[in-house]
Amino acid sequence: MKPICIVGISGKLGQHMTEHALARGYEVTGVCRPESVRKLERFGDRIAVFPGRTDDRAVVEKAMRGCDGVLVVLAPWGVHDYASGTARAALDLAPPKARLVFSCGWHVSRDGKDRFGWKIRAIVRLGSPILRALRLVDLDDQVRAGDLIFASGRDWTLVRGSDLEEGPSEGLPVRARHAHDPVLVRNLMRRTDALFMVAALIDPTLIREAPAITGPG
Repeated sequence: MKPICIVGISGKLGQHMTEHALARGYEVTGVCRPESVRKLERFGDRIAVFPGRTDDRAVVEKAMRGCDGVLVVLAPWGVHDYASGTARAALDLAPPKARLVFSCGWHVSRDGKDRFGWKIRAIVRLGSPILRALRLVDLDDQVRAGDLIFASGRDWTLVRGSDLEEGPSEGLPVRARHAHDPVLVRNLMRRTDALFMVAALIDPTLIREAPAITGPG
């Protein structure tokens, strides 16, 4: 049984990753804010939870200790570099040989060659300043987190997810290097198919890649 850590384990994505990881026989530890620990009660003693912010370096380092893989949800909450601080903690403090898999939105581009639809462009160009002014979300911080990951020599993957919906699994998402690839035209996937993140832990073709993903169909 290989130990892995899920940083941001209490959110919907984190919980789905936990389900998939346990089903695959992984030993799971996780980091989440103290007020969110109760969301994980259904997992009981099958997981070990370390309460704390995901950018709290001391908590993250303790939770990742001895882990072979780390799954990280880069949430752009607030205006205090939460996503980039989380990425930096994982990159700096994970065990040297750990496999790192991060998640973020489609708007993060590794090479600047992604072409986005009007909806994403509107959210980034118009919505981002408003959300930041309200001190709710900083989409630019996910971009800064991505830049940290791209510059790292670690064995990382940055999974760029499409819009999400609830519902039963549709299977593993499809992927492409750029968000405008015709295979991704659907731009919608089920949250439960976070299985892609767990599967990436053992997929060597995804090392130092930043695939954009969406549901099949």
